[in-house]
Amino acid sequence: MTDNYIATLIRFGLNASIVVLVFYSIIIHEVSHAYAAYVLGDDSAKRAGRLSLNPLVHIDWFGTVLLPALLYFTAGFIYGYAKPVPFNPYNFNNFKRDSGLTAIAGPVSNVLIAVVFALIYHLSANQYIQYISFYVIFMNLVLGFFNMIPFPPLDGSKVLGMFLSDDAYYKWTLQERKGMMWLFAIIIVSNILHLNLIGRIIIYPVQFFMSLLGIG
Repeated sequence: MTDNYIATLIRFGLNASIVVLVFYSIIIHEVSHAYAAYVLGDDSAKRAGRLSLNPLVHIDWFGTVLLPALLYFTAGFIYGYAKPVPFNPYNFNNFKRDSGLTAIAGPVSNVLIAVVFALIYHLSANQYIQYISFYVIFMNLVLGFFNMIPFPPLDGSKVLGMFLSDDAYYKWTLQERKGMMWLFAIIIVSNILHLNLIGRIIIYPVQFFMSLLGIG
């Protein structure tokens, strides 16, 4: 068995580990939405079985499998999402506030995962564990801050909604229906034109938090 073959196997194992951990980070992101909604009075996600860490109940075959593959081969980048967590804002005591709190729970979970893996990174002397931890930290911060962009249907749009009047909030929520289409169009066109607009928006908070965590 040649050294190159061994190195290839190691790289494959490391990258596979990162993919699995990032995938579960997305699952935790969605479960965090579900749990926050449940605590705030809406049991829609619980009744739908979405308080589970079982990945099968969260997989969206388009958003989790087909879309990432399609974008990778057509635009050279990967983006995906799990099945959106169902919630009924009318079950909340304060539908704007609690919708925003439910939304922000997902990105907060990604930041907490990054903190946990930063501790692992600093406590471990194993270069492979540090390698895996680095990319799990980076990807979770990217996921967290990307979702905080105040553009429908991302979580940040619901957080922004907390501060709008009832009339403005209603009009804002109507944008979710076409927001995903516009978001994908912006991502694809900006990457084709090498503008990387989304990356330019989130790279600074990601770098700032990486430095706070002592990850260089």
